[in-house]
Amino acid sequence: MAEVNEGGWAAYRPSKTVWFWSVVGASIVTMIVGFTAGGWTTAGRASLMTDRAVRMARAELISDICVHNFVAAPNAAENLKALKSKSSWEQDDFIENGGWAVVDGLSKSVPNAANTCADALVKLKELPSVAEAETSS
Repeated sequence: MAEVNEGGWAAYRPSKTVWFWSVVGASIVTMIVGFTAGGWTTAGRASLMTDRAVRMARAELISDICVHNFVAAPNAAENLKALKSKSSWEQDDFIENGGWAVVDGLSKSVPNAANTCADALVKLKELPSVAEAETSS
């Protein structure tokens, strides 16, 4: 029969070197798991994500205003036909040239707003009435 060590784990006393490398290894594993699966992010990455979210929110807000302005225009049905007849890369220019994406107080146009507005308008099956457009905004 094999001899059983009387002390086992209870008698084990790691050296300072083993403790040090155990802490270093555990820290590295924690960081790897945190950044890959734990959802951690760096300050730079968080800043980029914030900037992207702000740009998208601004574009969506201006797009909603643009759709309202487009629908409220007196010749909206003809404009919608003209918009739908344009190619996808010409539609945002049509919206910008029509002035529907312009908001008072802004010195320049908001990036992606005209494109988002054109996409929303092209998806419309029919124009809502001006009263419906005002209540939805």
